[in-house]
Amino acid sequence: MNGLPEQVLITEVLLRDGLQIEPVIVPTQDKLRLAYGFLEAGLTSLEIGSFVHPGKVPQMADTDRLAAELRAGETASLHSLVFNERGAHRALAAEARNVRLTVSASDGHSRANAGVPTEQALERLRVAAEPLTAANVQLEATIATAFLCPFDGETSPRRVVETAHQLAGLGISVLHLADTIGAASPWHIRRTVRAVQAELTDLPLGLHLHNTYGMASANVWEALHLGIRRFDAALGGVGGCPFAPGAAGNIATDDLVNLCHHAGIATGIDVRRLVELRDEVHALLGRKLPSALAAVPGAPAPLRVTAAPD
Repeated sequence: MNGLPEQVLITEVLLRDGLQIEPVIVPTQDKLRLAYGFLEAGLTSLEIGSFVHPGKVPQMADTDRLAAELRAGETASLHSLVFNERGAHRALAAEARNVRLTVSASDGHSRANAGVPTEQALERLRVAAEPLTAANVQLEATIATAFLCPFDGETSPRRVVETAHQLAGLGISVLHLADTIGAASPWHIRRTVRAVQAELTDLPLGLHLHNTYGMASANVWEALHLGIRRFDAALGGVGGCPFAPGAAGNIATDDLVNLCHHAGIATGIDVRRLVELRDEVHALLGRKLPSALAAVPGAPAPLRVTAAPD
């Protein structure tokens, strides 16, 4: 299919974004078992937690331990989120090697999520980036509410570009744009991605999509044709932001892998192992998972093309 890549990189974010809003606090040993299962399934990039105040997000209180224990057998990129200098020093103490600096493009969400407007949150990240860079930690960044905000409405592409320029100045290697509330359409994706690509031509982009209105797969399809080759996803479609009212779960890893494989795009991920892991997540959370494939028993059937397209 014209314009599609041969391969994409999927970062599994279940352990962070998937679990941070769940009322059930999953024990560390269960998180570790899932992490090793993801590695067995062929995932090479995992988001394992965030260095935030445990009183605000108790589901992430064990990020230090996860980082330390997984590092011993590290065969993948293990990402953790940092919002400020304190989080940076916790990441360094845990010997984290891959950190995502996170900021909201919109002031409304930044105040809810970080307690300060975007510009002040960016200043915190500048301070946080210094010790991380000095320790040769690989820095990426995520711009939350890059398309729409639950408090401020649509986020202008110019605002996202300005935020992206400031993050690029911190030495990041990849920038992820997040549809935090899952309300973006392919039109929003195209408008903002093109604006960022036009000004930061050498900075690789990724997308972090939620599926509140069922548009995440359509947004992936649009992004693939825009040259995006990195996507975050959470197995089973769980997740959400505790500081973004109305946000539903992430695009499901199982649904995303199925889409890519049917389009002839390699992911390196074993779909049968994903099904087994999804069953484990279902048992741990004790509720129905929202991914489309969660309603289908077993692994999805492979696509068989019987005729050439018109």
